[in-house]
Amino acid sequence: MTVSWTAYRRARRRSRQAWTVLVVLAAGLVSAVCWFFTAGQFAVAEPAVTGPSEAPVLDPAWMKAVPAVRPVPGGRAADALETLEVKGRAASDTYQRSAFGQAWLDVDRNGCDTRNDILRRDLRGAQFTEGSRCRVASGEFHEPYTGAAVAFTRGAESSKAVQVDHVVALGDAWQKGARQLTPQQRQRFANDPLNLIAADGPANQEKSASDAAGWLPKNKTFRCHYVARQISVKAAYELWVTQAEKDAMKAVLASCPEQQTVIAQQDTG
Repeated sequence: MTVSWTAYRRARRRSRQAWTVLVVLAAGLVSAVCWFFTAGQFAVAEPAVTGPSEAPVLDPAWMKAVPAVRPVPGGRAADALETLEVKGRAASDTYQRSAFGQAWLDVDRNGCDTRNDILRRDLRGAQFTEGSRCRVASGEFHEPYTGAAVAFTRGAESSKAVQVDHVVALGDAWQKGARQLTPQQRQRFANDPLNLIAADGPANQEKSASDAAGWLPKNKTFRCHYVARQISVKAAYELWVTQAEKDAMKAVLASCPEQQTVIAQQDTG
């Protein structure tokens, strides 16, 4: 049988294409095998990070709401985000922790300092030190930032394992409008339960003064509440956001468009 030159060239071209496909598939298989026996087997075995989807704000049985500059707007967090002014960061070199008053004051005047109020609010089975109705000695909780089960025991070193985080960091707030607040308003900001969450110490240190563009909780189920809480705090204290921060918040809220703002509900009796 005689084969034409055109048919011969067509057959060779198809053969080269077939070999190219086989080489690509083989390379992909080799890469997949290498990945699995290095990091892949650990990634497959690693459980998904799950944890709380929200954190408490106020226990009206023994806590009182802290008056902010203005009420948190109700409704969707995404809508509240659109009301926040977008500006660049102000200089950070003038920031001092003392601008927000003494740490952990009893701003709501319930007889207990703010740190112990938040520990009591967030920990299950909170126990107090002997002779105190405020000083939390121990407790446990499903930590919201990492999703891990964490135990708290008061001590010179052990207390660092659980820290009270400012959802909107003081340093971030200073660069986005807090320097224009009065000293009393900044003091309330630093002690407002809306802006405070008991958190894993290392995670809190990792976050530092980052906004949503620089840091989000490892526990993804908590991110919608976390971002909504930041928006709520910034709305309540008339703080602004940067464009990068707003974009990051919008990206999170895209997965939960009906996420509501976070409001401290005060029991009026």
